[in-house]
Amino acid sequence: MKDQERIAVFIDGANLYATTKTLGFDIDYKRLLKEFQSRGYLLRAFYYTALVEDQEYSSIRPLIDWLDYNGYRVVTKPTKEFVDSTGRRKVKGNMDIELCIDALELADKVDHIVLFSGDGDFRSLVEALQRKGVRVSVVSTISIQPPMVADELRRQADEFIDLAHLLPKIGRDPADRPVRDHSDRPSRFQQGGPAGPGLERRYGIRQGQGPIGGGTGRGDEDEEYED
Repeated sequence: MKDQERIAVFIDGANLYATTKTLGFDIDYKRLLKEFQSRGYLLRAFYYTALVEDQEYSSIRPLIDWLDYNGYRVVTKPTKEFVDSTGRRKVKGNMDIELCIDALELADKVDHIVLFSGDGDFRSLVEALQRKGVRVSVVSTISIQPPMVADELRRQADEFIDLAHLLPKIGRDPADRPVRDHSDRPSRFQQGGPAGPGLERRYGIRQGQGPIGGGTGRGDEDEEYED
């Protein structure tokens, strides 16, 4: 039965951020949880992103903290700085290996994995999950040109879900965007903890809200993702 299907959601943070910005909307992460809870038994929801460790303030940190306290398993690692063949300084933070290992380890516990990514490197992961009997849906978009999803990944998936079609269910109302207030960077942000004054003003997240879907689950246009 549909309501008995065990589901796990895996979110490639950098890829999803790039896709939503191209489409011109923000994700409401509280609504995203509720949407997939309504489709079956949501066992886990993972969110992967790399973080720049030496920054005094990172604008993605409030989102990461909120997700970690509100039903998501957040997986992070520090970015690495390197110099390419042209002598340019670059920062890299690829989370593909971490996502793949977690998905394969969870495969025998779920019926359906929903992957929020258009990265073609995940085609082999999708194929491996399918061999284990897991149904895999890929969420990205072909509503823009060029598409944000690799053709080989889309073809391999059991189901492709266009992120643009999910907008009414998981998108954030632009009118609900909080007024920016940068006066608390960085000291008040640090003092406020996972749901302090800075988060409340910037994300509408208040202390004392429940663990799963208990806040507003909002992204932010300054999130600093690197892939």
